[in-house]
Amino acid sequence: MDINSVDVERIVKQVLADMNGSAPKKAFSGEIPKTSKAAMLTALEHYEIKEFPIPELGDDDILVKVEGCGVCGTDAHEFKRDPFGLIPLVLGHEGTGEIVKMGKNVKKDSAGKPLNIGDKVVTCMIFKDNPDITMFDLNKQNVGGADVYGLLPDDDIHLNGWFADYLVIRGGSTVFNVSDLDLDSRILIEPCAVLIHAVERAKTTGILKFNSRVVVQGCGPIGLICIAILRTMGIENIVAVDGEEKRLAFAKKMGADNSVNFKNFKGVEALADGVKDAFGGYLADFAFQCTGSPVAHSNIYKFIRNGGGLCELGFFINGGDATINPHFDICSKEITTVGSWVYTLRDYATTFDFLKRAKAIGIPLSELITHKFPLDQINEAHITNLKMEGLKIAIVNE
Repeated sequence: MDINSVDVERIVKQVLADMNGSAPKKAFSGEIPKTSKAAMLTALEHYEIKEFPIPELGDDDILVKVEGCGVCGTDAHEFKRDPFGLIPLVLGHEGTGEIVKMGKNVKKDSAGKPLNIGDKVVTCMIFKDNPDITMFDLNKQNVGGADVYGLLPDDDIHLNGWFADYLVIRGGSTVFNVSDLDLDSRILIEPCAVLIHAVERAKTTGILKFNSRVVVQGCGPIGLICIAILRTMGIENIVAVDGEEKRLAFAKKMGADNSVNFKNFKGVEALADGVKDAFGGYLADFAFQCTGSPVAHSNIYKFIRNGGGLCELGFFINGGDATINPHFDICSKEITTVGSWVYTLRDYATTFDFLKRAKAIGIPLSELITHKFPLDQINEAHITNLKMEGLKIAIVNE
């Protein structure tokens, strides 16, 4: 087939445009409606499906057609108690979807990857003019210093959370092109980033190593993802602790070598002996506390050897005080402790690699999503989550 010089020039220009992110914006193949449905939390334990106008986009804005969003423990707290005082609002921060319209200034994502109509994206944070929150500063400041879609006060746009048909990503937000990941993986990005951050914090102690004995206490989605990340790092000697046999069985699918049901033991000393037996007569080198229970936090020091380490990440909100003995639990054992809360931008980039690696070695992360509900059944979805009838609950749009 002959290709004339004009065709060659056109093809070369298109390839170069795609490489530098200046490819012309394509039109969305479907029709963008004038309004969008959104699930607004209007009272405790009550969402209403409302319809809001889709606004004109600014030059730095992006309109995303929502494909799905996980239900987080934070959503459950807001649904049950509104601890942040945000009602009424549109929740949902574990979301993902397809770009259907972009402002003229939008060229690349927060990692420098080109963005185009049709790309699949996730959001991380909205800057507050804080120079300490940057892509390449690992632990300077976590997302706690910025706003997050799905935890924003209501405004005149309303499309502020992923529990909706459309989300308006405002200029100044962070956004990542994740078109190379399937929908289930994309829904799991945000909770996985929480654990990537925790493991990175744990690594700063110098104690968490390839051959470490690691105990993970709490086998909800957070603990299960923690186990999967440790397994992708090559750590094999992992003991899971929980009170539900179904979750302990799932922990082994995620990569745990052994499990301990705390309901089978009377008293913390007996439980500690159970953990020790699960490690073949040794206490843990390192522990991750993922429950949000003050009692669990008090107990976990007993599972750790002298000179060991602990990462506490279970307390996303104030869960109450824990009682420990500083001499026996920390000082005499010289325990190195780190806290972890949410994530940094860099953790998001690492999470994408983790999800691909986990899939490559056969860890069935997508099975964490046990229930999928349409948007109009969001109240049922949250009730299912509160009853702990599944693992990860998700809202998925058809």
